[in-house]
Amino acid sequence: MSFLSTLALAMGSSWVSGINMYAAVATLGLLGRFGQLKLPGELGVVTSWWVIGVALGLYAIEFVADKVPFVDSLWDAVHTFIRVPAGAVLAAAAFGDFDKVIQTVAFLVGGGIALSSHGTKATTRAAINTSPEPVSNILASLGEDVVGVGAIVLAVSYPIVAITLVVIAVAVSLFLIRRIIRYLARVMGRIRHLGLNE
Repeated sequence: MSFLSTLALAMGSSWVSGINMYAAVATLGLLGRFGQLKLPGELGVVTSWWVIGVALGLYAIEFVADKVPFVDSLWDAVHTFIRVPAGAVLAAAAFGDFDKVIQTVAFLVGGGIALSSHGTKATTRAAINTSPEPVSNILASLGEDVVGVGAIVLAVSYPIVAITLVVIAVAVSLFLIRRIIRYLARVMGRIRHLGLNE
């Protein structure tokens, strides 16, 4: 696999890991198993039936948990300590055939990419939870599922497009996160104000 293809797969899987790590791992594993895709570096480990089975099982749990308001935010909070390191590991594993310096840089950049997508997902979903109806939460979750699988397939099929989209997504994340956090702070302030006036 070329450097460009490896970079696209590393960036794409790191970015998806921040949104839905289990979907990323399962998709990579299934593409490696059935899609005639030779995964770069040390990513071949995800083609193990054990890895695919565990990833699919955990994805099924997340599929349900992620569609329940407030449960999704609790799930996201716990997964801050799972998704971000996993994104870093996936990026470093993709560059497993390269020099250790490149692997280390991939680890650091992959973790940063995963943190940006996870932070945007978690804060956006917390903002959506301020709405009383559950439909927007379910639609957002289904959209994340489609984007997660689609981004991995895109990284495999169109590396330059995938790299460009991840760079744009990280830039958008940096732009949005501050605004979403400010919005949540205002909502929390209103809730506290209402509580004090009761």
